Amino acid sequence: MKTQILPADAPQTAQAAAALIKAGELVAIPTETVYGLGADGLNPEAVAKIFAVKGRPQDNPLILHVADAEALTHLCHDIPPAAYALADAFWPGPLTMVLPAKDIIPKTTIAGNTTVAVRCPDCAVTRQIIRLAGVPIAAPSANISGKPSTTTAEHVLHDHAGRIPLIVDGGSCRVGLESTIVDLTEERPRLLRPGGITPEQLLEVLGDLVVDKAVTAQIDQDAVVKAPGMKYKHYAPAAPVIIVSGSREAAARYIRAHFQPGDRVLCFAEELPLYEGCAPLAYGEEADTASLSAGLFSALRELDDPAVGTVYARCPVGGGIAYAVQNRLKKAAAFHIIDAEVAL
Repeated sequence: MKTQILPADAPQTAQAAAALIKAGELVAIPTETVYGLGADGLNPEAVAKIFAVKGRPQDNPLILHVADAEALTHLCHDIPPAAYALADAFWPGPLTMVLPAKDIIPKTTIAGNTTVAVRCPDCAVTRQIIRLAGVPIAAPSANISGKPSTTTAEHVLHDHAGRIPLIVDGGSCRVGLESTIVDLTEERPRLLRPGGITPEQLLEVLGDLVVDKAVTAQIDQDAVVKAPGMKYKHYAPAAPVIIVSGSREAAARYIRAHFQPGDRVLCFAEELPLYEGCAPLAYGEEADTASLSAGLFSALRELDDPAVGTVYARCPVGGGIAYAVQNRLKKAAAFHIIDAEVAL
């Protein structure tokens, strides 16, 4: 199979992508978060191709992408008012809601659960593809399972050349991290994954929010999860990743004391001078958390090299978008964190 790349703004791109989706094929689609590996979310055979091509565990549910909030009534039941309030505030945008699933959704798509994760992406061509296909598009991130997510068409081609028929090239993803996921099926709204919509923004609309354990710690591998990105080690390069916390100076002392040939340092742009001679790679500016969000996965993919020994990573602190960056780096490191202030 030859993988074709079509620009998002070309006149026939959306039609070509929608035709493939309707035919049960896979299409890599751009969003504001990351590129997704899309298929007809109501077609079990098409969905099965996603799991096979990604090497994705069968118990890791998929997100259904829809063109607007009206689709919720076709896919979900017992929809609380909070869902529509969130849709009004943040759709189209990087927010996924978990709601009770109607029987129309195959169990393959939702990993056997009774709930479904739904979002409306802030990407005009992808919403157009959804409308033309006439079905919700199931689309996890378009990377090989467990590896850093794809934020450019070139990343997708690297992982799936010859394995999927089409990549829709929408340029670099603006947000760069997967969507925020909030569960609305319990008594209190629950944050399952942080992302471009921050906990602070959610609280403004919901007035209440519980943070799931999966956001801050590794959960059991046999746990049943309602959304992707909760259970397995994710976003990781081949080399082990160690997060080094603490002040800039303390972190630099620790890393320099433990650095070996072949190791790499993933840091903030402001810290580059501290790691001269240690092969540093900046993924954004500490003072600009949006740049860290947009640059993280591209940096992790650059570090996904068998020649790299250990990756020592610096992680932002605080809330907002920094909270989502922390989550992805901690997942990539399997929550291996060293406090440089006390480790030396």
